[in-house]
Amino acid sequence: MTTIPARGRTWRRRDRRTELLVWAAWLFAVALFVGCFQLISDKTIWAFVWDAPTQAGDLAVRMVPPDWLYIRTLGRPIWDTINIATIGTLIAILLAIPVAYCAARNTTPSVSIVRPIALFIIVSSRSINALIWALMLVTIIGPGVFSGIIAIALRSIGFCAKLLYEAIEEIDEGQVEAVRATGASGAQVTGYGIVPQVLPAFAGISVFRWDINIRESTVLGLVGAGGIGLELNAAITQLYWTQVSLILLVIIGTVIVSEWVSAKIRHAII
Repeated sequence: MTTIPARGRTWRRRDRRTELLVWAAWLFAVALFVGCFQLISDKTIWAFVWDAPTQAGDLAVRMVPPDWLYIRTLGRPIWDTINIATIGTLIAILLAIPVAYCAARNTTPSVSIVRPIALFIIVSSRSINALIWALMLVTIIGPGVFSGIIAIALRSIGFCAKLLYEAIEEIDEGQVEAVRATGASGAQVTGYGIVPQVLPAFAGISVFRWDINIRESTVLGLVGAGGIGLELNAAITQLYWTQVSLILLVIIGTVIVSEWVSAKIRHAII
């Protein structure tokens, strides 16, 4: 430990109590790491881990070349996937607007009652993954595209509402007060004082979420919620690896196109 004498006093980088706490923290961290590693090691079949590269190489060989003729049957599934993402995003946007309005401190009807409810809706939506929503909805509604649409919508409400209510709280209150000073009603204050300020952010949030939902909707079929995930699940179950590779290429291509479209739209908006 570095010490520097200064006019009869000894300077220490840390006092003894702080030094002991630092060493205790390091000791606890090392013990925690060792304990976690031991737990993981006990529950891991290491023979499978060492054999994984061989199995991965064998699977890669089985997936090449892709079954290009199978692409004729993927038109409808990929169209369903795009519809799941698009319609689910539109529903989420429509529901997120009032939730965000109630969650923002400067627009909520009640800070003590309405705002906590709106924040709870946002947290609940963001806490549950779309795949879990789809799994529950397939059980309740039944398998198909409709379950996928509702799952995407429920997952997206919290994302859109959170970013939107933060944008509402950051608006220039001077413009709102100017509109209110003219004797405008509450709806007019919202329409002329708040909406123009948050509209660019709202459009960007919507496009960004649609881009995310394109990716999320590709896997919802794994639990029966429609889209190209159904074909992927069927191909994996039947060990048609050449079809699996083609489906993965189609999914990658779709995501790339959606990224390009969303980037162009966001650039145009901003």
